[in-house]
Amino acid sequence: MALVLFGLGAVIGEAYFQGGGIFGFFIAFCIWAVMTLVAYFQGDNILLAVSGAKKIESTDHPELFNVVEEMKIASGLPKMPDIYIINDDSMNAFAAGRKPDKAIVAVTSGLLARLNRDELQGVIAHEVAHIINRDVLLMTMVSIMLGAIVMIAQVFLRSLWYGGGRSSRRYSSDSKGGGQGQAFMMIIAIVLAILAPILAQLIYFAVSRRREYLADANGALLTRYPEGLASALEKLGSSRVPVARANKATASMYIVNPFAKVSLRELTSTHPATEERIRILRGIGGNISYNAYQAAWGSVSGKKAGHIPGSALAAGETHAVRAADPRDKKKSARQQARDAGDLLRKVNQFIFLPCVCGLRVKLPPDYKHDSVDCPKCQRTLTVPVAQMAAIAVVAENLPQPAKEAKPKRRRQRGAPARREVPDRAPLRIQRKSGEWMSFKCTCGKGHTLSPSFSLNTMTCDKCDRTIEVG
Repeated sequence: MALVLFGLGAVIGEAYFQGGGIFGFFIAFCIWAVMTLVAYFQGDNILLAVSGAKKIESTDHPELFNVVEEMKIASGLPKMPDIYIINDDSMNAFAAGRKPDKAIVAVTSGLLARLNRDELQGVIAHEVAHIINRDVLLMTMVSIMLGAIVMIAQVFLRSLWYGGGRSSRRYSSDSKGGGQGQAFMMIIAIVLAILAPILAQLIYFAVSRRREYLADANGALLTRYPEGLASALEKLGSSRVPVARANKATASMYIVNPFAKVSLRELTSTHPATEERIRILRGIGGNISYNAYQAAWGSVSGKKAGHIPGSALAAGETHAVRAADPRDKKKSARQQARDAGDLLRKVNQFIFLPCVCGLRVKLPPDYKHDSVDCPKCQRTLTVPVAQMAAIAVVAENLPQPAKEAKPKRRRQRGAPARREVPDRAPLRIQRKSGEWMSFKCTCGKGHTLSPSFSLNTMTCDKCDRTIEVG
């Protein structure tokens, strides 16, 4: 990819004037360097913003955090990855982070709603494998090179289109002094500007597919259960719901192609065929290793050369395939979908009101009334958020006692001015154990406590006020 990028810049520079190859190489390098710096330091934030991902905490979805923590320990990551949720009914996931200690794992709500624990573990292991193999950084660098090649080629071809008359007159006037050689270089530059983006795109697709195979093998090793990832890929492959906010620049980051219509030609796809990946995982056998995955890949594809690096094959790491996790049978598909929906509501600061009849009433954060009737038993439930807001409004409208006038003290020259100290008195709330509860801090920030919340105090992330939970 680097040869295509800098070779294109050198040829275009030489086509404009004799000896300009070094100048063209330098321009191509500067374009690549600027784009690389932006992607290296801001690529994660850009990807999360484009995908609409929102960060969640361990109390929001304990099972997801437990699965990620298991894979973090199994892979030896130095730090627990940050976990994000994408409000999308499609089934997909991706990893981000330029290095393992700043890793990110993002999953869609549709994935959480439809996968059991073993399948979710297989998907998370696949994404963690991308992190420990530095695939995120690799694909970022490759995509930046691809973008630079396309940009240089487009600028060059458009400049010829809009300034072609001047160029042809210059070459015809200089034909006696080497203009024919420059014209020949210009033809080569035009051909290369057309073919270079196509060649770079094919290289990009090939690298992406190769790293997907390696992540599948590594993910199966981390979980010791290839069937979990295979079953997850089977569900993901059967889904025809595209990721709403995915685009061609971010497609390679997902575990499967995020678009509903996938190209049938392997050379123009960022991912291998899902059916082939499933057959390879299910053909591994009773012991999982890189060599076993390589052998399964060879039997499925009918080819000798594989996608596993020689260093991994030489390591010879082998583990027995474990049995299915019995915890998968404890949760129904309906309850799983309900938990995924509740997670999105918590992220969006919905209010959860438990009723004695067993129903949880879920209200949007902009609900204006101080009470609501339970749809099941018709009991009237008090809305804590509206109640606290009403108390605050009443307190503001009450007449304030007159304060005694104090003589003004003249500040000495050079003495620091007095600053108003904000009210940091702790907020006390009362809750019932084993139930959801939503409330607002005095600063207006909404909070939701899950049934598993067991701390006596917490801190508001907006005003840093201490909240005592009784």
